[in-house]
Amino acid sequence: MPHLWVSALGTMPYADALELQRDVAARRISGEIPQDVLLLVEHPPVVTLGRSSKNAHLTASPELLKLRGVELFEVERGGDVTFHGPGQLVGYPIIDLKRHKQDLHWYLRTVEQALIDTLEMLGIAAGRHTGYTGVWTGGKKIASIGVHARDWVTWHGFALNVTTDLSYFDLIVPCGIQDVTMTSIERELPAGAPAFERVTRTATNAFARLFDLTPVTVRLDQLR
Repeated sequence: MPHLWVSALGTMPYADALELQRDVAARRISGEIPQDVLLLVEHPPVVTLGRSSKNAHLTASPELLKLRGVELFEVERGGDVTFHGPGQLVGYPIIDLKRHKQDLHWYLRTVEQALIDTLEMLGIAAGRHTGYTGVWTGGKKIASIGVHARDWVTWHGFALNVTTDLSYFDLIVPCGIQDVTMTSIERELPAGAPAFERVTRTATNAFARLFDLTPVTVRLDQLR
């Protein structure tokens, strides 16, 4: 069975993670990196604008973003505006779909299913919302997904709210969905969120299982 190289990066500024993603994706396309990769990270507060973003969906002024300590990036992923911050598990799968299925719709649904399975194992019933990409529970959105692909190699990925400060989502119209309510694992479980490491491990195993890969831990210096 092929491997999934998993690298837990801890907390990393968004700009550094974006540069790393692009580098790993380029080397995955060239074949220099022989296995699919999953980068797992937390970011300091940042708002990112995808290719479908509308100006009206960033409701905070530059001054307010600066006051809240939030960076702003325009990126090549699909989707609208979203937020990343502490307490949120962000995953960047760099997957060669030529080795799986050359179908981005299938890929998005598989990433959603990995998150749905993760939440189920943590005690939260979750599912899809017709017409939207992402994962929902009880009518509230708990995970966002936005991806990019070149030569059938993916990057960007998912953001699962674990203990995220949800007030940051008031700065935007999350994913361009009016009147959406964001939630987190912490908010949905009576006992609060399990340890972040447990959420990370559960998500990694769910992802590897759905893509028929064996997870193998790699260090950042090994990727570089």
